[in-house]
Amino acid sequence: MQLDIFQLNQNSGIDSSQGEGKLPFTLKDLKAAIPAECFQPSVIKSLYYFFRDVAIVALLYAVANYLDSWYFWPIFWVMQGTMFWALFVVGHDCGHQSFSKNKWLNDLVGHLSHIPILVPYHGWRISHRTHHKNTGSLENDESWYPLSESKYQELPLLQKVVRYYLFLPLAYPIYLFQRTPGKEGSHFSPSTPLFKPSEKWDIITSTTLWICMVGLLGFLTYQWGWMWLLKYYAAPYIVFVIWLDLVTYLHHTEQELPWYRGDNWTFLKGAISTVDRDYGIFNHIHHDIGTHVAHHIFLNMPHYNLLKATEAIKPILGDYYYKSEEPIWKSLWHSAKVCHFVPDTGDKVYYTSYQENKK
Repeated sequence: MQLDIFQLNQNSGIDSSQGEGKLPFTLKDLKAAIPAECFQPSVIKSLYYFFRDVAIVALLYAVANYLDSWYFWPIFWVMQGTMFWALFVVGHDCGHQSFSKNKWLNDLVGHLSHIPILVPYHGWRISHRTHHKNTGSLENDESWYPLSESKYQELPLLQKVVRYYLFLPLAYPIYLFQRTPGKEGSHFSPSTPLFKPSEKWDIITSTTLWICMVGLLGFLTYQWGWMWLLKYYAAPYIVFVIWLDLVTYLHHTEQELPWYRGDNWTFLKGAISTVDRDYGIFNHIHHDIGTHVAHHIFLNMPHYNLLKATEAIKPILGDYYYKSEEPIWKSLWHSAKVCHFVPDTGDKVYYTSYQENKK
């Protein structure tokens, strides 16, 4: 297995000289290997993917409404939930400003992609930025970071069950309201430590739109009943959340990926501490989000250029490029069993579990 690295975007707010440490390559080496056009977003391409996803969502709703058959509803839920996830990824590009070079367009499409699926765009965008700036840092990473063994032991049973066994349908909604263990605040309040005072109105805007979406769903449910909500929205939303939790969990939860403490962490070490995965027929549908290591180095690279960039830098990365060839279900099962906590001490540590330690 190998470990893959990407370049840091110039507008990400992170020093590009940081994190090179003892690695046998630098960010400049990686950037030089990638064709320059990979760093340039195409508004036409980006809008195509957005409108394509919206059109498929609309078509699926039309077909489901026309058939109105319990033979089709489960199929619809899986397909529509997957398309909700695809829309999320478009908004993800907007949050990284890789959708276009125009911030107003990024924020507009970001809200149009995220608010209908109950994602507070700016709140998520900022917390996700924090994650990218601190990936692999035990002290400062924002999402899917491991607990130390002592904190794992102190975790209430219910939180253990949710965090390690029921995370697929529950982790993301809980995270929006209370973040992860050890982190305070929510994605809806501008007073949360996660946000700067200058970001107050961004948070208020997204929260207000999120509340409007909840209100709209409430009104439609009042008009057409709870069964309408289940069939047309709640079930696809649950599938979307499962996709989101599954993919983000597998990006950063792998026994062979290192985590760092204190000064031993650097941006580059953290950025390569993630994994590329193959989702088969879903790769193109969800915009190649499985090509993740490159994304962590080059934050503003459009999703449709990540595959090309990855091929360009793999010869430089060599054994530092990590890609899992396991089936997704097998990786999920393995990580859920063995990735519970990291040792209390050590500058560079790896996931383990009591079950794993008994071997």
